[in-house]
Amino acid sequence: MLPVLAAWLAALTPWLSAQVTYHDPAGTAIVAEDVEVEKLESGMRFVEGPIWLAKDQRLLFSDIPRSKILQWTKKGGVTEFRESEQANGNTLDRQSRLISCQHAARNLVRTAADGSITVLAATHNGKKLNSPNDAAVRIDGTIWFTDPTYGLRGREQEQDGNYVYCLDPETGTSRIVSEDFDMPNGICFSPAHDRVYIADSGKKQRVGAFEIEEDGSLKNLFWLEGGADGIRCDRQGNLYTTARDGIRVYSAAGKHLCTIAVPEVPANCAFGGEDFRTLFITARTSLYRLELLIPGAPVPPKPKQEAKPKPQTDKR
Repeated sequence: MLPVLAAWLAALTPWLSAQVTYHDPAGTAIVAEDVEVEKLESGMRFVEGPIWLAKDQRLLFSDIPRSKILQWTKKGGVTEFRESEQANGNTLDRQSRLISCQHAARNLVRTAADGSITVLAATHNGKKLNSPNDAAVRIDGTIWFTDPTYGLRGREQEQDGNYVYCLDPETGTSRIVSEDFDMPNGICFSPAHDRVYIADSGKKQRVGAFEIEEDGSLKNLFWLEGGADGIRCDRQGNLYTTARDGIRVYSAAGKHLCTIAVPEVPANCAFGGEDFRTLFITARTSLYRLELLIPGAPVPPKPKQEAKPKPQTDKR
């Protein structure tokens, strides 16, 4: 097919059949074989960090080279949300405030409802961070983020390595939770927040599953071979990773359930929509979405409900 004709047909047909490969029968309960992927917008430079704001029914995501955070709504399509300093990964804290990792500024920032921006972390032990990449908020309010060197672009690295950090936003103190990564990248928690998944997109090309011990240390459960960028969990604990061949879905035990091919190599994904069954995918220059059979784990995490004391019984 001639390139011009192919481009014309693609513009007329934003809905495309996604190729789903099932590796285990359980994958059929996650995504339908005839699922369709819809291109919502294209022509961007490199998009990343999608996060859904349920209250506004709005998706936020980053266009890193353009130093902009964009927004998508069903009514308005894609528009600019605000400028950034090469923001990459985004998430929400427990108050639904936007948390962003910025490459150029080498920091982690929070955007309040009024638009004011607060720098949460820029250094560790008095040395500048490398270039924060992705973040996830745990149920206790701490912010865990990855810090590879992708955004340094010739600037001096001050940290001794590429680490994964846990930040207490109330005190501003941070601690290293893992030094076992070449290029730590995507990060997310299991629905119960007793486990954390961390992608290594460097030489080792793997994703680690870790149990979080009571003292905050990590116990490795298993490694998934193969590269990944962004990662997310659904409400049943299945893990979605963005890889070169599409969206790979694994069970909580690490079994490869299915792979969903998309037109461009995906960089990250996020659950959204009215029932959280829509998977939004940032893939290089375009934004896509598809419908799943299982909803995503809630972001921001819902705080644990404290048990109400039982009324005292008068035994007299």
